[in-house]
Amino acid sequence: MILVGIVEDDNQIRTLLQQYLDRQPGFSCTLVHGSVESFRRALSPANQPDVLLMDIGLPGMSGIDGMKLIKRDYPDIDIIMLTVYNDPDKIFQSLCAGATGYLLKNTPLEEIKEGIELLTRGGSPMSPQIARKVIDFFNTEKKTVSSPLSEKEKEIVIGLVDGLSYKLIADRMNISLETVRFHIKNIYRKLHVHSKAEVISKSLKGEI
Repeated sequence: MILVGIVEDDNQIRTLLQQYLDRQPGFSCTLVHGSVESFRRALSPANQPDVLLMDIGLPGMSGIDGMKLIKRDYPDIDIIMLTVYNDPDKIFQSLCAGATGYLLKNTPLEEIKEGIELLTRGGSPMSPQIARKVIDFFNTEKKTVSSPLSEKEKEIVIGLVDGLSYKLIADRMNISLETVRFHIKNIYRKLHVHSKAEVISKSLKGEI
């Protein structure tokens, strides 16, 4: 039996979710409240749900702030945010606060049920739009990795990747061979490497 709790201030949505889940075999949905404060007052070790569907925009304490307290006191409760918010800031605040899933309120009831089942099997249910934003976020983060190298040092790395000798790099950049060697030493030190091959490898992996 999967015990489900709900914190949702919209009475119609709250009732619809509770009635639907209670009719599903293997589900029980009894701890249902319209605010974090009310839910926490009713919550105890004897009635804690396995999964909690939590709204973000609630009267009083927000769902994100409430989740932090609930996870602190009852770390075994898995929380799925069920909300209208699909902006990256809310998504990542929720995930950082301890949410295991994130579904939009326009998700069909059957898919919400499947998301709960997925969660109990170790998955993390997310609406497709939310999953895409998560992927986009991490792709952007990868592209904006801060480099310890100066612009001139980056130019020299490009030369190494292009297969140029130190002399050809010096010619391309219109600097002396000694200046190239000086920059190479600094590149090795900053990247904690000991060879040209390691520098090229880090560059090709997007780590510079």
